[in-house]
Parts: sequence; C-alpha cells; structure tokens
Amino acid sequence: MATLYVENVPDDLYEALRKRAKQNSKSIAGEVISLLKRDVPTEAEIKRRLRLYKKVLDLQGRPPLTTGPFTSVEEMIREDRER
Repeated sequence: MATLYVENVPDDLYEALRKRAKQNSKSIAGEVISLLKRDVPTEAEIKRRLRLYKKVLDLQGRPPLTTGPFTSVEEMIREDRER
C-alpha cells in the first residue's frame, strides 16, 4: 500500500479535518482516506459510472411500457387530501 505525505496544509483546513475525524471516530489519516475514496474515483469506478450513465440514457430513449390516461401526481394528492 502506498504512503502519501502532504505538506503545507493550511491551519484552518487541518483543524476542520481534525474535527471531522473526531466526529467520525477516526484518525486524521483514516478520515483523509475516507474522503479520498468518496471524492476521487478509481478507473473501475469511472467505468461503473459510465455503464450506469449509458443505461440511464437507454432507458430514457425507450417508449413507456404502457399507454393510456393516468392521473397526475397533483390530482392523486388532491384526491387523497379530500378523503
């Protein structure tokens, strides 16, 4: 596993990171790793997101499975309130 050293971290940023780590019951290093995992996607994650994006585009392009007049969401809410 690689080691990462970061120099010249601004004091206010370090303090915010320290507080966040404490709130999450982690060390500062553990919190940094969590943040990096969340915000820096790996190549595999980028591919997964791309597959998902393509699937969404495919689904958007398909016609609805059923046709016919359906009650709008607003009408359904009004009917429910009137009960």
